[in-house]
Amino acid sequence: MSIQVTLISHSEDPMRSLYMAYRTCYSQLTPQQVLKRIGDDRITDAEMKHFIEERLKTGHASPLEQVSFEFAISGVSRAFSHQFVRHRVGISFEQQSQRYVTYKDGEFPYTVPETVRKAGLADEMAGHFREVGELYEKMVAAGVPAEDARFLLPNATNTNFKITVNFQALLHICDLRLCTRAQWEFRKVAALMRSEVMKAVPELGKYLQPKCGELRMGYCDESEKDWEACPIGRVRPHKDALFRLYDSYRKGELAPLRAEDWDTIEEKESAEAAEPY
Repeated sequence: MSIQVTLISHSEDPMRSLYMAYRTCYSQLTPQQVLKRIGDDRITDAEMKHFIEERLKTGHASPLEQVSFEFAISGVSRAFSHQFVRHRVGISFEQQSQRYVTYKDGEFPYTVPETVRKAGLADEMAGHFREVGELYEKMVAAGVPAEDARFLLPNATNTNFKITVNFQALLHICDLRLCTRAQWEFRKVAALMRSEVMKAVPELGKYLQPKCGELRMGYCDESEKDWEACPIGRVRPHKDALFRLYDSYRKGELAPLRAEDWDTIEEKESAEAAEPY
């Protein structure tokens, strides 16, 4: 079963909700007065968007909790679900139960990682799971409750979710789970959640990035070894490099630009200016 993520609904007019949450903190106006000014177009959509973007630069995060999204998620593994439910703040889960759902004829959906396929072991894995399914069915037929027969089922068994998550929590999930170091299945789910938000509220969806994204921290805070191995590391600085650069600046160790450096800059600018459009 393939992974599917569907945005069910979200806060009505999330940009207005977010603007009002921020403006309530920074304005002498009452929320009712702000709402009236939005209603009669004294505060435009463009002004709301600009104000929100400026506030997001400050790191003021609590208003983000007032915008929420509902998702349906299916075809994920139990291995994924054990990681997913570790996100406990700002998110609510409902998950398919293996106590109340009994798999008929011992057939249960499961995920085969691509690495297993590339290793040529997918058929062997499927054969093993057929044996697991047969024993599971035998247990259920013998009167073993589904809640006990499930002890046999592997982490590869698929499960489904219905979740509600606020925007601040969703940002945090994407910070961590869009990172190339995250487990591939979680990266896929986070990317699909981002895609759904981008279609519905692109003004907010664009902020759903890995933590090194230009709209998040802008640098990598993993180990330097992991940063060097990252396929996008070449376009994201590592925090230690930034700290070393700042330390050199603080100590006055940064060499000033030389005359030949300026010659190089001016030559490049002249060359670019001479190029035909």
